[in-house]
Amino acid sequence: MAQVAEWTVFAVCAVAAVAAGAAVFRVDSMARATFALLASFVFTAVPVLLLGLAYLGVLIVLMMTMEMLVMAVFMIMFMMNPAGLAPMTMVHNTKGALAVSGGVFCALAAGILLVPWPREPAPPPPADPALQLGHAIMGEHMLVMMAAGLVLFATMVSGVVLATNRGRYDRYGDDLRGGPDDPIRGGVGR
Repeated sequence: MAQVAEWTVFAVCAVAAVAAGAAVFRVDSMARATFALLASFVFTAVPVLLLGLAYLGVLIVLMMTMEMLVMAVFMIMFMMNPAGLAPMTMVHNTKGALAVSGGVFCALAAGILLVPWPREPAPPPPADPALQLGHAIMGEHMLVMMAAGLVLFATMVSGVVLATNRGRYDRYGDDLRGGPDDPIRGGVGR
């Protein structure tokens, strides 16, 4: 009974992930496309959780959620299209894209059918697959990953700073004397 429920959840998530992925190209705004892509990633993470890889599944959800939200914030800040909600087409050069995607699909399908797959049984699963995956991903590359995280954080902070139209001390005037010239009265000490 539990296997039937797992297969049902897998099937529902698979169909929903494909539908949300297709919606990325069907909706008429970048903001909606961003959240459709987020939904597709979340539906993709559920089968990873069903496989017993809780750390990896939660990591996919958290990373993709933050990535899509940061993308939406940057899109709202820097696009001339207000909030990314104005209608626009998300597909360009449809005939060329259809030809390339059809060719790639045929090549991948041919690879699946023509590759001589191994006949011997699979080795037993490791005791802790999440630990082995962590060592494989982060073992030699921990410094690179930490540096990339700092660069991404600096990029986000810089984007927010560049998006503001006045600095921290602009409200005090050029000589930094007197009280702040805030648009709304109140604040600390009042």
